[in-house]
Amino acid sequence: MSMPRGTNPTQSPLRLEFPQSLAVYDDYAAAQRTVDFLADEKFPVEQCMIVGTDLKRIERITGRLTTSKVAIGGLLSGLWLGLFVGLVVSIFAEGGALTTIVSTMIFGALFGVIWALAGYAATRGRRDFSSVAQVVATRYEVLVEHTSAARARELLSQLPGATPDPFA
Repeated sequence: MSMPRGTNPTQSPLRLEFPQSLAVYDDYAAAQRTVDFLADEKFPVEQCMIVGTDLKRIERITGRLTTSKVAIGGLLSGLWLGLFVGLVVSIFAEGGALTTIVSTMIFGALFGVIWALAGYAATRGRRDFSSVAQVVATRYEVLVEHTSAARARELLSQLPGATPDPFA
């Protein structure tokens, strides 16, 4: 990652010297739209920062886990791993490429099933579901360097649909 000209290389690129709040939004897209608008207006956006605050973890449950689902998942994972290893080994091995690939796939499938079932057994039924998780912010604040705050507010007032931040 390259540093912009005129920046102190010892200072973190994720810091402003004296930041001031320009606007606060409920979603990242609105904060991004603000900075994009400032960039379109030739504002020095390297003096801006978007900060997500009030973090929360969201976990979406995608299904129930059973021993058979875990075993099938392990089997498929192991097959893919075995296929990859078999292809790599067959490049360097002399003759019998098909035998090498099939045998590594069988070994990989067996390993995958054992590994998945061992991991599932280790939970002792405390997590019998699958899920996806993400950490998100509930508020996004656009900060700007104090020396450019007045100009940024002036430009932001021209953004269609913009409402001034009473706390800025």
